[in-house]
Amino acid sequence: MLNYTFDWSVLWRQPYGEMMLHGIRTTITLSLAGWCLAVLVGVIVAGLRGSRNRWLRALGLAYVLVFRNIPFLVQLFFWYFAAPLILSTDARTWLYDNVPDYGYWCGVFGLGVYTASRVAEQFRSGLRSIPADQYRAAYSTGLRPNQVYRYVILPYAFRIIIPSFTTEFLTCFKNSALTMTIGVMEITHTAYYIDSFTWHGLETTTAASFCYLLIAQIIALIMWRVESRTHIAGMITRGH
Repeated sequence: MLNYTFDWSVLWRQPYGEMMLHGIRTTITLSLAGWCLAVLVGVIVAGLRGSRNRWLRALGLAYVLVFRNIPFLVQLFFWYFAAPLILSTDARTWLYDNVPDYGYWCGVFGLGVYTASRVAEQFRSGLRSIPADQYRAAYSTGLRPNQVYRYVILPYAFRIIIPSFTTEFLTCFKNSALTMTIGVMEITHTAYYIDSFTWHGLETTTAASFCYLLIAQIIALIMWRVESRTHIAGMITRGH
């Protein structure tokens, strides 16, 4: 370590600078795509968990138990290495040959369905926190059940769970680093890739850490602003 020669120029010297920027873009798009899928699936699963039909409730519970309790890395390996083996040879060949950047989309899917199990529970807790009088008041206006949820209950619940949603999105963002294990060139993989050519892992790893820290702080700031502007009067919010 005493003989180590620092060279921070590897962070912007071509082609390494372009590689780092590409890694940052990949991390951001991967996280956003995975999060959108997680919210979509999470809302559906939360609806199943709150259904009056016991079979639908059981289906929602099974989803949460399976995807929330199996480590994300194990799930990621399953979707990338094992799931294609279930397909026929022709279908598997078509998948590998015709789906561009299969590892990336596998990462999006794996990240989305894993995070959805956590989002579903956050959203279910938001729905359960809404008082019964809110439902009765909405129904008294003549709205149909689907309209009650669409125009009254769901917007209300989203505003309640914004703080916990922020935490889940940050977790989703940080979990994206594990997609390096299936070849996705996100920030972490890019940092190690540059290190393999330059032998300056200290600089690249420090830069990767700083990127994660900076992006996470930007996300937290944006969500704090959203929370401040949409919080419901009388509900507890984080201090300004």
